[in-house]
Amino acid sequence: MRKRLVEFRNVSFRYGDEQPWVLKNCSFVIYENESVAIIGHNGSGKSTIAKLMNGLLFPQEGEIIINGQHVNNETVWEVRKDVGMVFQNPDNQFVGTTVQDDVAFGMENRGIPRAEMANRIDDTLTAVGMQQHRMTEPHKLSGGQKQRVAIAGVLAIFPSVLIMDEATAMLDPKGRKEIMQTVSDVQKERHLSLITITHDLEEVVQTERVIVMNEGEVWDESTPRGIFAKKEKLQRIGLDVPFVATLSDELRKAGVPIENEPLNHDELLEELWILHSTM
Repeated sequence: MRKRLVEFRNVSFRYGDEQPWVLKNCSFVIYENESVAIIGHNGSGKSTIAKLMNGLLFPQEGEIIINGQHVNNETVWEVRKDVGMVFQNPDNQFVGTTVQDDVAFGMENRGIPRAEMANRIDDTLTAVGMQQHRMTEPHKLSGGQKQRVAIAGVLAIFPSVLIMDEATAMLDPKGRKEIMQTVSDVQKERHLSLITITHDLEEVVQTERVIVMNEGEVWDESTPRGIFAKKEKLQRIGLDVPFVATLSDELRKAGVPIENEPLNHDELLEELWILHSTM
């Protein structure tokens, strides 16, 4: 059985005593080496969850446990060694004059020896395909390249949990696909827990499990296939479903007996081919 790496126990949070609750009695677990998507409409509490995991915020009620440690003012710096976060706009994370300097920044703050820093810079830039840009000024990079550097800077501190908070939202479809493939490869290689907070349904279907937030509460959690089987309920709380799922429903209405719940075009084509072969 996999180790519990992130635990939210009845967590509630609001941005001020007179403000409404952003999270209400929120509980879930994320395990080591697991990929999880957190989805929900705007204002459902997704990004607040990410900031609570990283100790940027603290809950008014409940407990958060990261890798066995309760998150509080005393433990927050230790917790941040385990949790790395990549934000939507990579420019907000850059502090170095070159790509190499930027990747080194987090390690310098942690007192990592120079020789070890050099090895990690090489390894992480190679992992994200940015080794040839190590002496480039970050502002000269494309959006996708900037996001790769931001990911490298987080990976260099060797976190146990990598949070992608709408990290591909500013990229075009090709850039999104490339970044998520890079992250998926690194996650498997380093056995990270990957938490993806996103509106992109293509990213959601690639994860092992989905947590659906609605009005600050955990509305449901299941596999991507299990979640997207609830199309009408998802749409009632303001969420989209993959185009393939909608197309499958229309085909069923037209008399095509699709039994399973395809998540992508390849699965739908396979389903149709099987049906064709048996006719």
